[in-house]
Amino acid sequence: MKRKILIGGLFLVGLLVLVGCSTRTSSSNVEGVVTIPVDQITSTVQKFTYDAHGVAVTYFAVLGSDGNVRTAFDACDVCGGYKGYEQQGTDIKCRNCGKVFRIDGLGTKNKGYGCWPSFLSHSIEGGNIVILKAELEAGASRFA
Repeated sequence: MKRKILIGGLFLVGLLVLVGCSTRTSSSNVEGVVTIPVDQITSTVQKFTYDAHGVAVTYFAVLGSDGNVRTAFDACDVCGGYKGYEQQGTDIKCRNCGKVFRIDGLGTKNKGYGCWPSFLSHSIEGGNIVILKAELEAGASRFA
């Protein structure tokens, strides 16, 4: 069992290295994950769309002032995904309710305080932001 996990892990790392060496300018779909080259992410919010079985799931990535990547669904669990967020300097604003959030505060789960960009986890591997397709698909209800 451990050998299968090790072989699978080595395969995934190799695949991510190959994707990381490409010159793509947008997110790419690899088996089970979506990857975005970290060096293409800036302090300006960049939005991406994933087709989750016919539902357009929008999410974004941005660098915080600390240089760390922040990711979130372009939707709120409270306000819904139909309007999303827009950037205003170092903040983002909900297009539905008008609430403003610091970009540096993104990347956490909503603690029940109302509007908040829906949490979307990611990891950084081989110079890429890696987001699980399963998580994007699970978030499709915010956009349906």
